[in-house]
Amino acid sequence: MASISTIHAPELQSLFVRNKCPRVAASWITSVSFSWFLKPLQCRTMDSDFPNKKKKKKQVSVQLSSLKTPVMYCGLRFDRLQPSDDELDPHNRFEFGNFVARPAMLEEEYWIAAWLRAECEWENQEYHTLYSDDCKRRFADQEFTAIKKRCEGQNVDSSACIITVRKEKKNVKRTIIKSVVGTLDLSIRYLLKGETFPGELVDAPRFCRMDRTPSARYAYISNVCVSKSARRKGIASNMLYFAIQSAKSAGVPRVYAHVNRYNNAAKTLYQNLGFEVVEMANPLLIESETYLLRLEI
Repeated sequence: MASISTIHAPELQSLFVRNKCPRVAASWITSVSFSWFLKPLQCRTMDSDFPNKKKKKKQVSVQLSSLKTPVMYCGLRFDRLQPSDDELDPHNRFEFGNFVARPAMLEEEYWIAAWLRAECEWENQEYHTLYSDDCKRRFADQEFTAIKKRCEGQNVDSSACIITVRKEKKNVKRTIIKSVVGTLDLSIRYLLKGETFPGELVDAPRFCRMDRTPSARYAYISNVCVSKSARRKGIASNMLYFAIQSAKSAGVPRVYAHVNRYNNAAKTLYQNLGFEVVEMANPLLIESETYLLRLEI
């Protein structure tokens, strides 16, 4: 794990205030490069019928040369600056090295977190087609909507989208898209009546009642992603550490996560933080090829 320069234990009131993630204002700049927005247009046109291929290529080059790099998408501003330290809750963040782990506060941060997940989802695909970027953008759009829904408390669970950003430097202005380098989801949930671990009652009725006792509460970590350019810097382990401390401050007795059975690096990452395999869950997870991990806190 990277050396820790500053740690402030996150508080339940600030991380899950009224089941909503906090929001702040931010300043703006005027330019940003998002070349992947233009790629789907190029791929779709150049994949047209063969006899008109040369003509279509010429049309595409004309179209793309006249387009300006977009700074808005679905109401989001991708030239938005990273929030300054003065705009953030000093008690709900975790500094390590040149990075800071904290809950996402802006919709632009939600979307960049969603795009990181799309990149990771397609990273190990055996084949990359002309439509890969289009598929990733669709995936990111869907994940962005899901993140907002979870963080705005539209279900019974409390959720937070945790991100890692580059630490603020004096006289250095960064846009959000150049600042966010990692993300994960942390949710506080309840076991169902009769469960001893999540998913134990596979055939539970759809409206099976939850066990609302304190001992039945648990935290669940998912969607851990780190940008390719920022890997091997302790970001994943420190992000997980912050999530665990957030769960601990919420009074949750244990944390769960799923990991692919063949992802040895991920298994080692969790085990180094104290997670253990829930052996009783193994027979239920053979088809999904995952392990259920648990950490008592």
